[in-house]
Amino acid sequence: MTGFKLQFPGWLNPGWKARHLAVLLAAGLGAYVFMESRAEWSQMHRWNRALGDMSLVMVALSLSIGPLARLWKTFRPAIPWRREIGIYGVLLGAVHTVVILDGWVEWDLIRLFGYEMHPQTGLYVMLQHGFGLANAIGILALLYGTVLALSSNDWSQRLLSGSVWKFLQQGAYVLWMLIVIHTAYFLYLHFQDFHRKVPDPNWAQIPFAVLVGLVILLQLAAFLKTWRTRRNSRRTPASRMRETNIVAPTVSPDPG
Repeated sequence: MTGFKLQFPGWLNPGWKARHLAVLLAAGLGAYVFMESRAEWSQMHRWNRALGDMSLVMVALSLSIGPLARLWKTFRPAIPWRREIGIYGVLLGAVHTVVILDGWVEWDLIRLFGYEMHPQTGLYVMLQHGFGLANAIGILALLYGTVLALSSNDWSQRLLSGSVWKFLQQGAYVLWMLIVIHTAYFLYLHFQDFHRKVPDPNWAQIPFAVLVGLVILLQLAAFLKTWRTRRNSRRTPASRMRETNIVAPTVSPDPG
């Protein structure tokens, strides 16, 4: 009896145009679902968090396809989808930033870094240190992600050569860490100030922690499998023969 083996149907590996359309539709639908899950929030914050959450999910999915393909060969047909998923994850992050600039800080860019106008002095003073630092990390993540998204094409791969392009794209793990730090601040810390009414916990706090944990576990499992595979491949044929060779017993000559 043969074991069950997951097989991806052919329509899951279409051309790049179909992948772009499919990922774009999935991104829009996912953002809408996230927005509807917080119907009690203000319109600005609903859009803000929905776009940010879907961006996080798509970047996490883009980073998870590679480890999944290393661990299980049945996921290899999904590898071409990493490019489009990552690109639209960055685009959602860009729209998320525009929503914050327009609806939260009202294009007063210094407010984005935690400063507010003091009514008596008429000067900007620092009021929200964490808010400013988290937004600075978010901006860095957006700039980094934009570079990765713009270089996620065959033309850039040919221009930079394979090794340089691959090295650049491996920066996606740095992008992921920046996104996690930025998101964690707003999920767990921002609304804990003593002078502000603490709202109900965001329902995404536990799913966020689970998602980050899953990405870490996948990366670690893929690393360990790759390490074991390469270690075994470095063993010399002679050493493998010594380990597997069965030495036949010596037959003594018949006496007399």
